[in-house]
Amino acid sequence: MTTPVRHLQLGSCPDSWGVWFADDPKQTPWDRFLDELAGAGYRWLELGPYGYLPTDPAQLRDELAKRGLTCAGGTVAGVGGPHRDFDTVVAETRKVAELTQALGAENLIFVPVPGYRDDETGAYREPAQLDADGWRALVDNSNTLGRILAEEYGLRMRFHPHADYQVETQEQTERFLTDTDPRYVSLCLDTGHLAYRGADVPAIIRTFPDRIGYVHIKQMDPVIAAKAVAEDLPFGRAVAQGASVEPPAGLPDVPSVIDALSELDAELFVVVEQDMYPVGFDEPLPIATRTRAYLDSVLSNPGGETS
Repeated sequence: MTTPVRHLQLGSCPDSWGVWFADDPKQTPWDRFLDELAGAGYRWLELGPYGYLPTDPAQLRDELAKRGLTCAGGTVAGVGGPHRDFDTVVAETRKVAELTQALGAENLIFVPVPGYRDDETGAYREPAQLDADGWRALVDNSNTLGRILAEEYGLRMRFHPHADYQVETQEQTERFLTDTDPRYVSLCLDTGHLAYRGADVPAIIRTFPDRIGYVHIKQMDPVIAAKAVAEDLPFGRAVAQGASVEPPAGLPDVPSVIDALSELDAELFVVVEQDMYPVGFDEPLPIATRTRAYLDSVLSNPGGETS
């Protein structure tokens, strides 16, 4: 008889409602997102792009409380990676850290976008591989940012590997974890982005069990991922073509990932993050509801078959 995985807390985030930016008319209004998130059965949420949800802590606490929602973590995105313009990165991170701390969460998810390519045009902003100096800046600045978050805000930095950023493959992710300070930097394990670049996600979990601090769970269509490589597509175009898919339709295999996570001796948030920008306002809720039901079935029956 299997035992339900109770130390993995399931949540979702604005990305699963097609939200990539603080303000965009193509995106679901924030109050509708919160209503539908709660309606789909989720109780934990990640905040998403700073400025999409209200940034006044009292207002946001009230909005979450009246829907039975609790913050799992804040999100830093849109400022690029820590290896460049670090003063701006720190300033923007502090804004998110203050809001996250005020909401009582402990996780700060750092998403290093924009990366080395433009999502729309495909133009390369910089090389896809960091040179020795660039890598050292990435490592040193990530350690510094993690220390600031820990010492000044009581938060943990969860670094998010991302397609079209210089930490996107399994090799780069493992190198990043090896080189950074475990006291201050851990991983937001994004199963979809890693699978998009061909990673063995359960192997990463088992190789670095103490560095998995947070999870974004999603799947990618392997056919579109292969097409992106063959046609040199930027990640944004691949998403627009349906790269990010509703589980269990893609990779990685979710039960295998949950099995690996269930071996960890840690409380973890598992946050659904299906990339769907842009998407019609009526599409996310049914997908989110089905996804939650599917993941609930996997979490309640690890190692078993799901319907």
